[in-house]
Amino acid sequence: MHNMTSPQKHAVFDVVGTCVSFDVFLDTIEQVLGPRLREHNLSAKIFGFAWMQSSELESLMLHMSKRSVPYKDVFKALFYRVLYLSGIEDPRSFATEEERDTCQDAYSKLELRPDCRTMMEKLRENGFTIWCLTTGDTERVGGYFKRAGFEMPAENLVSCHQFMKHDSASESPLDMVKPSMGSYKPMLDKFASEDQKWFVAAHMWDVSAAVKAGFRGAYCSIYEKESCIEIFDTKMDVMADILLELADKMIDVSSS
Repeated sequence: MHNMTSPQKHAVFDVVGTCVSFDVFLDTIEQVLGPRLREHNLSAKIFGFAWMQSSELESLMLHMSKRSVPYKDVFKALFYRVLYLSGIEDPRSFATEEERDTCQDAYSKLELRPDCRTMMEKLRENGFTIWCLTTGDTERVGGYFKRAGFEMPAENLVSCHQFMKHDSASESPLDMVKPSMGSYKPMLDKFASEDQKWFVAAHMWDVSAAVKAGFRGAYCSIYEKESCIEIFDTKMDVMADILLELADKMIDVSSS
């Protein structure tokens, strides 16, 4: 059997939230602001979640109106607003800018989930080529793997921003970022039509859109707990609560 002609198996991973957890970010908020937050009946976890979610939303709003603002700038700007909307009446006397920056810096120091490497190595041993597709910048996202001492070849780490055509004035930047179909299609086009193409994520919005684009879906509930699959109108090929179990199921399904 010639390897050139036999179908290949590809596993494309989302990175932040899937391979990488938010623990370092949330733990830093706890260390810096935890006791003060609790005085307002807030946990570091709910504040961190609100801060991240509102930053995602505001970034989306800016993109929709064709304004390109780096995510880190959006993130920084929203800190005091989110504190206020969380019930803290005078957010600027609640936390210093230095404290904000310490919490924000932790977001770029996120770490791989403990069993991420084992999962990827297991898939590689079973004939899968590992890819990553991120809406983030490859430098930051590549750093998550580098710091963990895990080899992720640069050409296998793909940012949606690489798909944008700079000469097209009519194209919205949103057409090329996840979960737009334009972010998954160029990734699918890298592979032969007979290849097995899997998309792996811990965000149902992401993996369900990838399935819509033509991937086989593998969802891990390690981050969201509740898949809420009923609103996504998609069928997953495999679902599991932990990454290693997901790998085993992918291997089973792909070899049967």
